[in-house]
Amino acid sequence: MQMILNKQALGMWLKRYSALLFAGLAMACTAHAQADSVLVQDIAGRSVRIPAKVERVLLGEGRLLPALAVLDKDDPARRLVGMMGEFEKLDAPGYGQWRARFPNIDKVPRVGRTSGGSFSDEQAIALKPQVAIFSIDSGHGPGARDRETLARLEAAGTAIVFIDLRQQPLKNTTRSMEILGEVLGKRAEAAAFNTYWRQQLDTVTQRLARARPEAPTVFLENRVGLNEGCCDTMVGLVGVLLDAAGAKNVAKGLIPGEHGTLNPELLIAQQPQIYIGTGIGSMAEAKATPMRIVLGAGATPQAARESLQRAVQRRGIGQLKAVQEGRAYAVWHHFYNSPFNVVAVQAFAKWLHPQLFADLDPRATLQTMYTRFQPIPLDGTYWTGLQP
Repeated sequence: MQMILNKQALGMWLKRYSALLFAGLAMACTAHAQADSVLVQDIAGRSVRIPAKVERVLLGEGRLLPALAVLDKDDPARRLVGMMGEFEKLDAPGYGQWRARFPNIDKVPRVGRTSGGSFSDEQAIALKPQVAIFSIDSGHGPGARDRETLARLEAAGTAIVFIDLRQQPLKNTTRSMEILGEVLGKRAEAAAFNTYWRQQLDTVTQRLARARPEAPTVFLENRVGLNEGCCDTMVGLVGVLLDAAGAKNVAKGLIPGEHGTLNPELLIAQQPQIYIGTGIGSMAEAKATPMRIVLGAGATPQAARESLQRAVQRRGIGQLKAVQEGRAYAVWHHFYNSPFNVVAVQAFAKWLHPQLFADLDPRATLQTMYTRFQPIPLDGTYWTGLQP
């Protein structure tokens, strides 16, 4: 009887010991895993655990490459195992600058073309990224709404981090750069960029707050020359940057969502005080698509101005007094998805309130950003006007 009790007691002790040993091992493994990882809170408010050392990155938009370059200036493509292919399609001259400086960028596998719907889950998973960096609301790559894609990547062991340079750029640009700094282990570089970025935005917003000038009415035309006719416009995207410069966008309250189309007769009746178009043309496209405004890498000041002069002669635009009286301008469209978006705010401010911002030099701001935070030189023209 005593032997049976001893055996039972021994069995119970062994079970308890095993349980304690297993719990201790589990805690040790958890502690080890956490020591080798970092907890990041992304723009979507999600707490994401990522490896402490990230060497394999999947980029949800190719045009986020300049943002990576702020942090990895020597070779921003060195960690990329895959990326979307919209950069070379939507901004060929800009991509060409990066290819010239980093030829290996062409060898980075493309996991999609120019739309989120073209993203290949299978190809992305096969590349075994540690972290995927996605825009929270893109259209040109996976976003927060693509739950099935996100679930597949996470199930395969890829940590997904959302940033935002597009939806709420004035609120989220600096936080997005902080997130990238945390992911890539480049917090100091992110902080330096954010300090300069905030200074440049404050130059506009604080002066506007003190002076309280009257907001001029503006018609902002979206991707001039992409479609025939008139009048595609925006209240989101570049429209958010325009608001920060002290404008009254005539499309507000008239279109649903971020962008839409206004009736030309409405514009002619309202006669906005200023016209601004966004340019998606290049020097190579100037002859084939003469209604596009030439801006961006490689564009010369003369070609940019001449393209604007052609574009504003279209029916519906040429009838605007703002155009007839020389208050017509154009800005590079891709500022809407760029960490350098604050430069567009400064350019707008000079056009809208020329006396208040007579001393402001947006070109110098952009030059400083390239010199301090990019591995390629500033080249090209990124805004223009009918008047030199």
